[in-house]
Amino acid sequence: MKKIFYSNGKLLITGEYVVLDGAIALALPTKMGQNLVVENGSDKKIVWKSYDFDGSIWFDDTILFSDIVNKKSFENNAVKTTLIEILHESYKLSPVFINESDGYIVSTNLTFPKFWGLGTSSTLINNIASWLQIDAFALLRNAFGGSGYDIACAQNNSAILYQLANEKPLVKTISFNPVFKENIYFVYLNKKQSSKTAIANYRSKQGDIAKVIPTINEITEVLINTTDLQEFTKQIEKHEVLMSEILEMQTVKQSLFPDFDGIIKSLGAWGGDFVMVISENNPIDYFATKGYDVVVSYDEIIL
Repeated sequence: MKKIFYSNGKLLITGEYVVLDGAIALALPTKMGQNLVVENGSDKKIVWKSYDFDGSIWFDDTILFSDIVNKKSFENNAVKTTLIEILHESYKLSPVFINESDGYIVSTNLTFPKFWGLGTSSTLINNIASWLQIDAFALLRNAFGGSGYDIACAQNNSAILYQLANEKPLVKTISFNPVFKENIYFVYLNKKQSSKTAIANYRSKQGDIAKVIPTINEITEVLINTTDLQEFTKQIEKHEVLMSEILEMQTVKQSLFPDFDGIIKSLGAWGGDFVMVISENNPIDYFATKGYDVVVSYDEIIL
């Protein structure tokens, strides 16, 4: 019997990094995501295929149940090793899917290019958790770490406020539909950023984060309530300056687009994936001249 699961992608608008330390973050699920199709198999193994958005296969392999149980690693196959790690942590949370099965045939299908950084891993983890009826936040924590906001986006079809309180996720769905959304665009920076590496960098440089969190929370509160574009851009700029100081890094506008007539904000891990752009005029031509061809409107990408 075929089972199908689907999870939304994500964009983190406020609270990047500091969400790990209790800040309230605004995050938006995307119209693009990933599904997981599971059928019965045999021979105590999983035959696994992963498809990119264009139908091309980017991972095709067989994983033995014994590899999952023993958490076997493969030096020359990082994707397979990571997948086994996720499935091993799943097995620890629910051994029944290995102990009481003959095997599986599994396929995953992305509806966004996997290098975009919209949540290839988080959508997979949430889909696996849905399949095995285990806690997706626990699975993420055990397999990768991270705040879990991406899991919350995977599970919800509207904007969310996300916070970690005593390491437990607090998720509040909200209505977020800015009247000036035609001025908001998202630009892909042509490289995928490693969340693990970015978090490690943050941990090595952070000072007294507790002092900054109330300000970040205030910014988030204003952003979700204001109907004034100037106020919105003012708060976005304030957020960028604060995070620039914490991370000891230039803002993305300073480093890549100093001549841009508008506001640019990093989303999630600084230095890669998508940025949010606020502009009075359509910025497609500007970014094309800089070599950045993926520019999408708010309505094109946000669920």
